[in-house]
Amino acid sequence: MRAARLIKMVLLLQSRPSMTAAELARELEVSERTITRDAQALSEAGVPVYADRGRTGGYRLVGGYRTRLTGLARSEAEALFLSGVPGALREMGLEDASSAALLKVSAALLPSLKDASRTAAQRFHLDAPGWFAEPKTPELLPAIAEAVWDDRRITARYRREETDLERELEPYGLVLKAGVWYVCARVVGPEQAPEQRPGPFRVYRIERFTSAEPAGDRFERDETFDLPGFWADQAEQFARSLLRATIVVRLTEAGARRLKHTVDPLSAQEALDAAGPPDGEGRVTLTLPVESYDVAYTQFLSLGPEAEVLEPAELRKRFCDAAARIAAYYIDAATRADKD
Repeated sequence: MRAARLIKMVLLLQSRPSMTAAELARELEVSERTITRDAQALSEAGVPVYADRGRTGGYRLVGGYRTRLTGLARSEAEALFLSGVPGALREMGLEDASSAALLKVSAALLPSLKDASRTAAQRFHLDAPGWFAEPKTPELLPAIAEAVWDDRRITARYRREETDLERELEPYGLVLKAGVWYVCARVVGPEQAPEQRPGPFRVYRIERFTSAEPAGDRFERDETFDLPGFWADQAEQFARSLLRATIVVRLTEAGARRLKHTVDPLSAQEALDAAGPPDGEGRVTLTLPVESYDVAYTQFLSLGPEAEVLEPAELRKRFCDAAARIAAYYIDAATRADKD
């Protein structure tokens, strides 16, 4: 414990011109008295730590001293590639590894590049969760993340509708989508026929897991597995699986521009590409897949007069009724205002 702290203290001093005892104590989470003792221990071990006295003083390394203790551990190197997603690192339990990796990189940089991490952080920040939602970290995420990093099978129980299911999984990768964590994994176990082993890759929402325990040895990873490509395919299939109904709609030019912000963007673009030329009023008629008529009703209300639903007849009638009610409200309000 102390050896790791002394190494970190040297790296901190190597990455900055000088640091006060208070700054070191805050970084290392110890008292200033401990910093004094550690500095003395380093000096006795031959590390040239020098203490400047006075109000503006502090600790620094002298004589151009540079340690070679900058090699990254595997976990630190892996965490470094995720350092642009600090919230995700924290939720997976990798914040300490990332901090250590970044410190080692900073210590190894030339003096002219010391501010690289600060300038990058000022110019790029990833905020993964969606708006108007309080992100919740699944309780079992750190355990599942550890299994993913370690290529270790887990026995997991998860909720599907009203049923608790147990599966032995080979967790290949984690995905954070709009603040929700998923694990991409293969199912293994006796319930599969021999010719089906290993099983297909599936996606599980981690917040639905009720337990996750190590299940024996590590598994041999399929190096051809492409996590980004797999997720993209799954996301597209999921989005299309939701589109179970079809409507015919007539749009103004403004409605056509706003369509991709109202419904599934890919489906909207495909429908626009397949539509014929505008009619005499400049409107285009297109056939569009939607999740349901209820969902389409809510979506197309937002387009107001820029969209006219033609089919199905029952949905068109809902819009006619809604338009009549809205008109009545405004006409009645205008009449009352004129009387006043």
